[in-house]
Amino acid sequence: MKEFWNKVRAFFRNRWVKFTIVSVIYVLWFVVWSRSPWMLLGLPLIFDFYITKFLSRLLFGKKHQERKATSKAYREMWSWIEAIVFAVIAASLIHIYIFQMFRIPTSSMEKTLLVGDYLCVSKLAYGPRMPMTPLSFPLVHNKMPFSQTKKSYSEAIKSPYKRLAGCGNVKRGDIVVFNFPAGDTVVRERPAETYYDILRRYQISYGNDKMGHDKLHEDYTIISHPVDKREHYVKRCVGMPGDTLSVINGEVYIDGVMQPAPDERQFNYIVRTTGSPIGRSVLDRLGIAKDDVWYDQNSHTYVLPLTDANVTALRAMNNIESVERFDPQVPYYSIFPNDERYAWSVDNFGPLWIPERGATVKLTLENLPLYYRIIKNYEGNDIEVNYDVIFINGKTADEYTFKMDYYFMMGDNRHNSADSRFWGFVPEDHIVGKPVFIGWSTDKDRSFPKNIRWNRIFRSAE
Repeated sequence: MKEFWNKVRAFFRNRWVKFTIVSVIYVLWFVVWSRSPWMLLGLPLIFDFYITKFLSRLLFGKKHQERKATSKAYREMWSWIEAIVFAVIAASLIHIYIFQMFRIPTSSMEKTLLVGDYLCVSKLAYGPRMPMTPLSFPLVHNKMPFSQTKKSYSEAIKSPYKRLAGCGNVKRGDIVVFNFPAGDTVVRERPAETYYDILRRYQISYGNDKMGHDKLHEDYTIISHPVDKREHYVKRCVGMPGDTLSVINGEVYIDGVMQPAPDERQFNYIVRTTGSPIGRSVLDRLGIAKDDVWYDQNSHTYVLPLTDANVTALRAMNNIESVERFDPQVPYYSIFPNDERYAWSVDNFGPLWIPERGATVKLTLENLPLYYRIIKNYEGNDIEVNYDVIFINGKTADEYTFKMDYYFMMGDNRHNSADSRFWGFVPEDHIVGKPVFIGWSTDKDRSFPKNIRWNRIFRSAE
């Protein structure tokens, strides 16, 4: 048996065997799957690396080969260097094409996903997106390690959007990770707020679009990110390309039909007690984090995010006087399409038609606010309105044909989610992947080791 395994090891150590295996994997991955015939140019480099080693001698010289052959320490040092380089390359390929880890930073998906959950996000679910900004520091997103300001990428080379074949397509009800569409421009000093929300407030304060824009750029440092380097968000897809979506009293309707609600969906409720406060143990049992509790001691009133089951449990308690759903009042300029002609709200929104690739819409001054950002920012056209006439790329336009599919995303925590109700559509080129399972989870309100949520580890992220 020992002799057999020695022969197996000797077989796989053969340089021609190594070259054949790596070449087959390379062709299947980078030529066939990526549908990029020009990647065949990489085969001569693989041949040289395993067989001829011409580049190795050219780059490092004959002394390098001699020292590797005669010095054990030198040989071991280089074996470590080669192993680290290989590990970084392998990890980067997995990160780009297979999966990546993503941490839930906010409560917008509670109780489905919790703050502190680490998700394994499958790139294969919808097909991995080829890097659009390929010159980037490996295994980081848009900032260098230990820096909040220095970009981790260069835009010297940009690639057009291209998605490889995957296991399926986005479906209504899927939880999806995507690049934040309104994150193309960022106010560096105020990263928790979107640039466009701040800009609108400046324009309201200074009474002129250009003056507000110039004043904001004077007061703060404004930076921009390409599509694949915008911040990651995770929400539930509630509207598909071609759907007409409405939200009526918090319920989602597609083409006039009410959609089933997620099991763990929650809204904010006003909870009035008879005088005695709700114990922390009760709130823990209901799964309500400390940061999500608002309490007015004078009126003995709470505002709490609650699921339907939590509402039933609280109403059954002796010290609870009433539990009523909160009616969030948000100014029109904070709700998509941020136009006073559309008096929509968080709980009553639409109807809104969601664009699909190849569909044509009649453009009017009335519906232009709904699709302006798609036409200009996502699909790269020049658009302006002069004397009530719409011009696209310098030509008058009374219709527009969309180049991509678009989606409408909402958080399950309906009153505490910055989602498509605030900033609009998610283009298909922003889709990153689908969460598959929770790889790790910690509770920020507890200390180690009680903060580890053992019951959530390796649990499905559906």
